[in-house]
Amino acid sequence: MLEDILIPLIVICLTELGDKTQLSVLLLSSKTKKQNHLDLLFGIMLAFLVVDGIAILLGEWIKYLATTNLINILSGIVFVIFGILILRGKKEESKIKNFNFKNPFYSGFVLIFLSEWGDKTQIVSGLFATKYNGLMVLIGVMVALCLVSVMSIYLGRFVSDKIEEKTMVKIAGILFILIGVSFIFSYMNPIFLM
Repeated sequence: MLEDILIPLIVICLTELGDKTQLSVLLLSSKTKKQNHLDLLFGIMLAFLVVDGIAILLGEWIKYLATTNLINILSGIVFVIFGILILRGKKEESKIKNFNFKNPFYSGFVLIFLSEWGDKTQIVSGLFATKYNGLMVLIGVMVALCLVSVMSIYLGRFVSDKIEEKTMVKIAGILFILIGVSFIFSYMNPIFLM
């Protein structure tokens, strides 16, 4: 029973370190007010619970829900749109703040929910459920994702304290666009798959 929790926990922790998802969390946390980081974490964790929970429930059948390529394209488009909105600057700043940063719970949920479909974490979670107890796998996966997300949020907070907001906005916008483009290209060429 302990193995059913520990193996997914360790594998997911190692898989998510430096992953695009955690980079997204870091960027989002750097644009979120410090007093709202807990809301951001709750949104992120709810999205992980839904996405990985479904994968675990469906186990090995997850590959039949939708093609990874379509999911990568949709996720890529969302990242590119976020990046463009961030880079547009002052004219669009109020729209960005209303959608992205004034409601960190919603922002975290939407970003993770859209980007995690077909992600290696979701697929691995589903595969673990075919071998181990699904509830224990879910516990291990959620603990791992929470640990890595908390690290990303605190790193984002640290980065936002050290780097000017204007520079951070440019970095965030460019990185969101690059992540989005990598998703889109992963559909077009299997070599780019993460």
